[in-house]
Amino acid sequence: MTIASQHSSGDILADRRADYARMLAEGGDFSGAGELMEQALEISPGWAAGWFRLAEYAEKAGSVPTAATALRRVLELAPEDPFGAGLRLAVLGAAEVPATPPTRYVEQLFDDYAQRFDAALVEKLEYSVPQKLAALVADGISSERFVHVTDLGCGTGLFGERIRARAGFLEGFDLSANMLAKAREKQVYDRLAQADLSLPPPECGVFATGLAPGRTDLASAADVLMYLGELAPVFEIAFALIAPGGHFAFSVEDAASNETYVLRTSLRYAHGKAYVRRRADEAGFDLLQSRQTVIRMDAGAPVTGRLYLARRR
Repeated sequence: MTIASQHSSGDILADRRADYARMLAEGGDFSGAGELMEQALEISPGWAAGWFRLAEYAEKAGSVPTAATALRRVLELAPEDPFGAGLRLAVLGAAEVPATPPTRYVEQLFDDYAQRFDAALVEKLEYSVPQKLAALVADGISSERFVHVTDLGCGTGLFGERIRARAGFLEGFDLSANMLAKAREKQVYDRLAQADLSLPPPECGVFATGLAPGRTDLASAADVLMYLGELAPVFEIAFALIAPGGHFAFSVEDAASNETYVLRTSLRYAHGKAYVRRRADEAGFDLLQSRQTVIRMDAGAPVTGRLYLARRR
C-alpha cells in the first residue's frame, strides 16, 4: 500500500470514484481504474494523493506519458514530495535520477512502516544485514569492546541489539520519529535522536549541541545507504564522527562495478564497488573488507548487496 491510498480528497463523490477505481485495480483492470481516477480528479483537482494514484494505475496500464504527467502534477501540489513522485519520474525515464530522495518521502515511508518493520523485513523478506554486518565487525576488528558506538540510520534497533554487548555507550540516529520510538522500546541504546544523513555534517543532527565530533570508535549504517544516491555527505559525517583509527561498517545494494549509483524500481539506490571505494578514499577512509551477499528478498527474488568495513585514517 502506498501513501496515496491513505489520503481522502475531502469530497465524498471523488472518494467514491476513487474507491471504485481501487476495486478495479485490485481486479487487474488498470485502464478502467485510471479512467475512474481521472473522473475523481475532475471533481477534486487539487488532490495530490489522487494524482499519485492515477500515476500508479497509468504506469501499470502501460501509459507512461499519462503517468509522468500525473506525477508532475503531484510535485506541483506537494513540492516537498512525500510520495516520492520525483523518484518515480526518474524510474520512468522522464527525469534525471536525483542525488538523494526527498527527505519528506523517506521520513514518511519509515514513519508508516515502523509498526510492522521488524516482522515484515525479517520474517517476510529474510532481511539479514544486521547480523551479517555484526559478524563482519567481529571478524575484522580485534577489539572485544568499543568505548562508543554510533548506529547511523538505526531504524528499530536491529543492529543495535547485535552490537550492544560490545558497546560501552551506544547511540542511534534516524530520520523517522516512529522508528526511533520502536528502538526506544527495546531499551538497548543509551541515546537516540533524529538526524538526516543526506545533509552536510553541520546540519545533519549528528553533531547537535553537546555531541562532539570524533567521539566514536565504531559507526554503522546498516541498510541505510540505499536511501541515498550520492554518498559524499554520509562519508563526510562518518569521518567527522569517528576518531582516527576508528571503523565504519556499512552496507549497500550492489550495482555493477563500473556504475556510480543507480535508482532501482524499488526506489532504492544501488552503488558500484569502485564508486564506494572512491568516495571512501576521498573522505579519508581505507576499505579493509568487502563481502558480497544476499541482503533480502524482494518480490520473491534475492537482492544482492555488499558489506564493507572501513578504517578512518
